[in-house]
Amino acid sequence: MAISALDLRRTPRRAGSRFRPTYSTSLLTRRRRRMGLVLTLPALVLITLLIVVPIGQAVYYSMTEWNGVTTTWIGPSAWTQAFHNPTMWRVLENNALLLLSVPFALGIPLCIAVLLHQKVAGWKIFRSIYFLPTAISWVVIGLVAEHFFAYSGTLNSMLDWLGFSHSHTNLLGNESTALIALGVTFIFSMIGTNTMLFLTGLATLDPSQEEAARIDGASSWKIFRHITIPHLTRFIQLAFVITIISAFSALFSLIFVMTGGGPGYSTTTMEFLVYQTGFAQAQFGTAALYGLILFIIMCVVGVFQLRLLGAKD
Repeated sequence: MAISALDLRRTPRRAGSRFRPTYSTSLLTRRRRRMGLVLTLPALVLITLLIVVPIGQAVYYSMTEWNGVTTTWIGPSAWTQAFHNPTMWRVLENNALLLLSVPFALGIPLCIAVLLHQKVAGWKIFRSIYFLPTAISWVVIGLVAEHFFAYSGTLNSMLDWLGFSHSHTNLLGNESTALIALGVTFIFSMIGTNTMLFLTGLATLDPSQEEAARIDGASSWKIFRHITIPHLTRFIQLAFVITIISAFSALFSLIFVMTGGGPGYSTTTMEFLVYQTGFAQAQFGTAALYGLILFIIMCVVGVFQLRLLGAKD
């Protein structure tokens, strides 16, 4: 005999059978989702106003001739003109060349941190000295570097004292050497931050591992290569991320104080070109375009860094 759906609903459940309140669970899930949307709405509104809207405005103004007062629509051809501009490619080349300083900005602090970790004589004093660049404004570092590399500055005075007076040079006044001086100053500026970061990583290293390796006859180099470096992998990756970001978007103060982007465009980076184009030449539309190019580059670099950080998770 066929059993109707009504009879099935009236059939009592067996003792011990599991009861699954599907309706109640789905209702609770929907309520939680609605509450989650309500709670995240202020953050979404803030992100939209502070990030999405300005980026949208930058995209619009990048296709215009805007002097801060009047706007003339050009269209996507503005991007074509920018990519045919040799100045922009020269500036991007400067950014790429500055990346050559990144290995030194990581390697030197790593060596310093390893030596300080050994607690050599006066290591506390040296730790304070190496941390000093982090506590000083980059504007001050730029002023000191400008005096150091100038023709009548500290570098040439040291050469005179060593008997190399014929080797006087003005690194900041020469197009072929100004970027080198900027890169050296950038390396010095990152020493404190990266050294402290590596010291933090070394503080978490179990000393028994090094002791066991020494008992087994391992040399200092093998301990550094097979124990210290693998342990510091995440800290090195984090320092790499910070240094790359700084090389692309934190050199404005150094460039402004030391060279002003010159001689010519030899020390102009993309971020400084945005400033020059917008505030020195009053071409705000083109400056917005350069800013978007820098934004795209940083997004690509950020994706690469995220993949690097998550490679061994």
